[in-house]
Amino acid sequence: MSQSEILLEEGKLFLGKSRAGAECLELRLASRHGLVTGATGTGKTVTLQVLAEGFSAAGVPIFAADIKGDLSGISALGEPKESLAKRAKEIGLDDWSNAAFPTVFWDLFGQEGHSIRATVQDMGPLLLSRLMELHETQEGVLNIIFRVAADEGLPLLDLNDLRSMANDVSQRSKELMAKYGSVSPVSVGAIQRRLLVLEEQGANTFFGEPALDITDFLRTAPDGRGVVNILCADKLTKTPRLYATFLLWLLAQLFDKLPEVGDPEKPKLVFFFDEAHLLFNEAPKALLAQIERVTRLIRSKGVGVYYVTQNPRDVPNAVSAQLGNRVQHALRAFTPPEQKAIRAAAETFRPNPELDVERVIQELKVGEALVSVLHGGGEPSMVQRTLIRPPSARIGPISPDERKAKIEASPLYGKYEEAMDRESAYELLQKRTSEAAAAREAGANSWGNILMGGGTGRRQGYGEAFTKSLMRSVASRLGNAIIKKVLGGR
Repeated sequence: MSQSEILLEEGKLFLGKSRAGAECLELRLASRHGLVTGATGTGKTVTLQVLAEGFSAAGVPIFAADIKGDLSGISALGEPKESLAKRAKEIGLDDWSNAAFPTVFWDLFGQEGHSIRATVQDMGPLLLSRLMELHETQEGVLNIIFRVAADEGLPLLDLNDLRSMANDVSQRSKELMAKYGSVSPVSVGAIQRRLLVLEEQGANTFFGEPALDITDFLRTAPDGRGVVNILCADKLTKTPRLYATFLLWLLAQLFDKLPEVGDPEKPKLVFFFDEAHLLFNEAPKALLAQIERVTRLIRSKGVGVYYVTQNPRDVPNAVSAQLGNRVQHALRAFTPPEQKAIRAAAETFRPNPELDVERVIQELKVGEALVSVLHGGGEPSMVQRTLIRPPSARIGPISPDERKAKIEASPLYGKYEEAMDRESAYELLQKRTSEAAAAREAGANSWGNILMGGGTGRRQGYGEAFTKSLMRSVASRLGNAIIKKVLGGR
């Protein structure tokens, strides 16, 4: 079996070998999503790499978050190792060899890859409310801020724009109340404070332009392999709300901008969401409903979403029901809740009469997994205990120098590196304030000139006439008063 056959054989990705034979993921059903779970250290990252290598070899682009930096090794040629050669031989890959895969690195902070940016208005009030941890009333005020900005043609591109717009809406709250509703200064103050927190977390480098062109994730290399887009996320996961909100925004962008394709022979893009539990933690109902909707419908756009997390229970049932391809690594049960979680995980698989799934989940070794994938008409296969194939690329991170070289050699280098700052709400509101102040000053000066006889031309003539008339009137009244006094009049 050649290297290309390992990765792509008759429209199938070879995952590993079980007692029943080769376990393969069918490309035509890969966009019906998947779930990779297992305790820390059981092989989830290697399985993710195996899947990414397979999709790339099939000409399918991939987007994946790299939580620990280990996934960056997919961009480098793998090293011959005895343990990997032994695993290859165990599963019948006698001519297994190493390879590297076309990779583009991305980073929200612009340090370990191409900068990723989004505008505030593209993010929208729902996701921003989640990101800023706003309650319902504060979220309502944020919606008003967005609506006023849209109605008045004030683009919200970065956090400066949003801060200026919030301040403007607060100052004009009485004027705006009849059309948009009440705006509480307390809520505006809370929004302003949360914006400061976001800036402290580095989010100001994410919001702005040039905004990400989503089609840059859908590229293939000159040799036809899909490009592996890797998000550097080791620092990003220290601010988990920003991480989860960004990835959900990215899914929403894909859903909104990609055309309907039905059921393609292979996905247009496969999206791996590592540490998926961060997406669902403390998520409000409106956000969970959006996640469920995007997960359910985005497959019609040719996008497959694969959630990667420690326990199947991390994913809500409504979302989990959409995940047809499943790889379950070992789970440990030291407490009653953990035993309950294993029982629940076992029940998600199509039963195999030859396997006690609940027991096997606890016995799996590193690099072993329970695998059930969609096949035939889209029904799940019977769960099988499977030896996962060894990756062809390097296992583990690449060096900083290797990363730098790959970033600079990328065809996208230079497109996103420099931030843009075009005229938007912040500048337009400053201009509006300056013009209003100038108009007030001009009005005050005009009346002063008229009263004091100043000005030029016709206005000066009016001023002089008014002054002379006023002086004559005062002189006449003063003269009459003096005469009456002298003559004894009253």
